[in-house]
Formats: sequence, C-alpha cells, structure tokens
Amino acid sequence: MDTASMGAYDDVRTAPRALATEAVHAGRDDLARQGLHAPPIDLSTTYPSYDSRGEAARIDAFAATGAEPDGPPVYGRLGNPTVARFETALARLEGTEAAVAFASGMAALSAVLLARGAADLRHVVAVRPLYGCSDHLLTAGVLGSEVTWTDPAGVADALRPDTGLVMVESPANPTLTEVDLRAVAHACGSVPLLVDNTFATPVLQRPAEHGARLVLHSATKYLGGHGDVLAGVVACDEEFAGKLRQVRFATGGVLHPLAGYLLLRGLSTLPVRVRAASATAAELARRLTADARVARVHYPRIGGGMVAFEVHGDPHEVIAGVRLITPAVSLGSVDTLIQHPASISHRIVDADDRRGAGVGDRLLRMSVGLEDVEDLWADLDRALSGAAGAAGSRANGRHTAVPAL
Repeated sequence: MDTASMGAYDDVRTAPRALATEAVHAGRDDLARQGLHAPPIDLSTTYPSYDSRGEAARIDAFAATGAEPDGPPVYGRLGNPTVARFETALARLEGTEAAVAFASGMAALSAVLLARGAADLRHVVAVRPLYGCSDHLLTAGVLGSEVTWTDPAGVADALRPDTGLVMVESPANPTLTEVDLRAVAHACGSVPLLVDNTFATPVLQRPAEHGARLVLHSATKYLGGHGDVLAGVVACDEEFAGKLRQVRFATGGVLHPLAGYLLLRGLSTLPVRVRAASATAAELARRLTADARVARVHYPRIGGGMVAFEVHGDPHEVIAGVRLITPAVSLGSVDTLIQHPASISHRIVDADDRRGAGVGDRLLRMSVGLEDVEDLWADLDRALSGAAGAAGSRANGRHTAVPAL
C-alpha cells in the first residue's frame, strides 16, 4: 500500500457501512486508487531499508507498545501487508479497533493466555463446553494458566484478584448452547471477556457490541469458508492488539501471506454463505426434530449453519453411512461435514467433564454447507436408517453387542 493513498483509504473505511458492504470492501478500499482490483500478495520475509537509525527507532516503538510500525514493513514476523488487509477487514466486521491474525485458532488463544500471563494474571474463568482443544489448553495448564470452570451465573463469584480472562463460546461447540453475552460481560467487571465467535461469525453476532473485549475466531472455519486455510484471529481494542502483536513477534505464530489473501477473499462472501447455510440448517433441524430415529436436536436461536443431534441408534453407523456429506472434523466449509465429537473434536476432554457439559456419546455435530437441502436430507435419511437397522440387528442378537455408549 503506498503512503499517498493512506489518507483517502482511512476516510473511506471509517464511514459507516452495512455488513454486506464491509465484507466486500473492507481491507480493499485503497486498491482502485492504486490501479488494482485484486489485493496483492506480498510474500517478502524482509524489507530493505537504508535508514538503520530509523529502523532502530521503529523497532523500539514496537517493543514499547506493540503498535504497528509506521511506514514500510520491517520484517515478516512483525507484520505483513497482505495479512494486515485481512486484519483490517475482520476488525471492521466485528466492530473493534483492531484484529491480530495468527497461524491457527489455537495459536490465537495461546497468545491471549500468554499476554495475560505476562501481566501475572494467569487465572481464567471459563464456561463449558468449549472447543475440545481450548478446554484442554486451559485444563492442562500448558501455558501456566489455571482455570475455574463455572456456569454463566457463577462467573462473578469465580473471579479472583489474579483472574486475567473470562472465556465463553456462544453458540458452544458442539452443543450449540447459547450464552447471554451482555449478562456475562457485566459479571466480568474489569476482567476482559473473550468470546469464541467461530460458530456465529459477525454475520449473526458481534460480541463486542455486548461488552466482550476480545473476540476469537478459528478463521479456518467460516471466515475462510473453503476448507483450504488454517488461521486464527483475535478482534479487540488497539491496546490489547499491541500486546498480542508482541506475543506473535516473540513466539512466531504468524499467518502466512497466502493464507491472509485467502481469508480476505473468504470474507467477501461470508454473509451470503452464512445466510444460505443457515436456511438449509434450519430446515434440516426441523426435519430431524420430527424424525423418530433422532432423540434430540440442538439448533441455536440465532441460527447458523451448525446442527447437533443425538440419535437413538449407533452414531458411528451414521458417520459410516453418509456418502454426500463428508465425515470429517472442522466446519464452516462450502460442503457439509459431520463428525462424532466424543470420538474426535472433544476426545481430549476428560470423559466425565465432556458428558457433564452435554457432549454425550450419541451426539453428532453437522456443519451444513451450500448443497441443496433435498440432497442433504436424502443422504442423512439413508445414514439414519442404516444406523437404526444396525441397532435393531444387534438388539435381535444377529451381531455381537456394541459396548455401552
């Protein structure tokens, strides 16, 4: 980005715009003035400078505050112009001052914990369920953190002088439980609230508007949207963004420029994809609710492309029986994915804790894509029938018994 266009770029990007418009234009407002249409991909790892005194001053400024260096880039670990475009766009969509991108969602969460730990605020208050690896990172104390698990109503009582963070996920992975974010933010007082907004995306929910200081995304999911990029991002105020940039620089959890480009491209269709997937998911949830082979369906009030359901038959037979739907971890892609959380995404969580959070052994989690609803239902119907038939055969003694689920 040349410096001559920066003023006009700032003027455009601060004007209020609808979410759909922001998704298409945020992070790209300067391109036409530079004679460009698609954002350039800057693959440089280092950037030449003949002014070593000036470079020293810029590095000192970064070390002091973590603010993005003025002028041209310095080194790929401090920042990258292509990644910065994605960060600008995501911050605009979430309604925050800044965003900091990382190599994965777990790298992003790790950076938050390290930043709070550096301030001797290692205690975390968290509400289950969370994504299984987030749960494990907090419980195992790998980064020196200590966690107190509570329900949303118990957040205020769980706070301590060394509490550095309150963390919730809403809708939660994989039960799709929703949390009253404004009430939790109020209970946090001065302690930052981090909301994992991966499932909802800013299309359905902007946690910063409800009092969250930090908004976490596994950008691998809906923000990228095509199953071809790993990334994480934290949207936040500029003060906390500076601390996260310093952690990113020190630990090296940087996002590759090509991933930044793919994420910026993914954001442009995010509202269209989320709304289309939501319509299909709502219809599938309705049909599953009316199906005698299904014990319970979980679908969030705010909508979205995620559906969770518990089956009467063997859930593993459902996984084995799909043909159009892809049996795989992850979510938020253009194609529909299904997985068994107790076996995969939440396997790392202690079984009692997992079940106590509502992640039962018969629960399946489905990420609805952009296929036609009738084709998806036909595939689910066949898989559910196969699971029910297998369960019936075992009950009649024609197969060896399956261990109790």
